[in-house]
Amino acid sequence: MARAIRQIKKEAPRQDEEQAKAVAEIVKELAENREAIMKTIGILKGLHDMKVLDAAHALLEQRTEVGAIALQQFNQPGMHNIIKNGMGAVGFLGALQPDQLNTILDGVGHGLKRLSKTGEKGEKQTIWRMRKRLRSPEIRAAMTTMVDFMEGMGEVFLQNGENKKG
Repeated sequence: MARAIRQIKKEAPRQDEEQAKAVAEIVKELAENREAIMKTIGILKGLHDMKVLDAAHALLEQRTEVGAIALQQFNQPGMHNIIKNGMGAVGFLGALQPDQLNTILDGVGHGLKRLSKTGEKGEKQTIWRMRKRLRSPEIRAAMTTMVDFMEGMGEVFLQNGENKKG
């Protein structure tokens, strides 16, 4: 009969074997991802040339002082208003339909182009000519839009005024 095994010897890998295995795995990954690694190195080189890495390194070294200065700036009374206004603007933009906003912005852009052309020509507008222009469909569409805009804004102003009183 065979003897019972009482001790199990576990062979621990040697440190030089572990290092060789780790280096082999790294080299394998580098070879498989060569293009991505080369692009990353190019990006890092560009950041280094622009001194961005130096600035980031300096910020990390002075992070306590930089953090204290940032907190002081955030605690300024005006900063609270900026943050609240920014959140309000983001909420406002989120409430708009993208098509509506595009139409409005396109109209504003086109109107500004027309305004600059009129300013360059230096033509004076007579009352008679202005009255005549009010009959054009473009002016009527813009006037209707502006009146609707002012009416809606006025409704909100009145509602807010009543809410503040009541």
